[in-house]
Amino acid sequence: MKKIFAVVSAVLLAGTLAACSSNYVMHTNDGRTIVANGKPSTDSDTGMISYTDAYGNKQQINKSEVKEMVEGN
Repeated sequence: MKKIFAVVSAVLLAGTLAACSSNYVMHTNDGRTIVANGKPSTDSDTGMISYTDAYGNKQQINKSEVKEMVEGN
């Protein structure tokens, strides 16, 4: 019985973590496509969008350069 509980707990934890790590896709005005790992944050003072790219590097882009941002899978 304890093994079944442990397996079910592990599956639920993995599902929860997978749901939180969604990617966002940004399309820029000049036609580029940027995939962000996790939800990007916007700094209202500077107008910059901060995100982590697919390689794990922190990047920034000006909000005025982004035409569209959608949640991917």
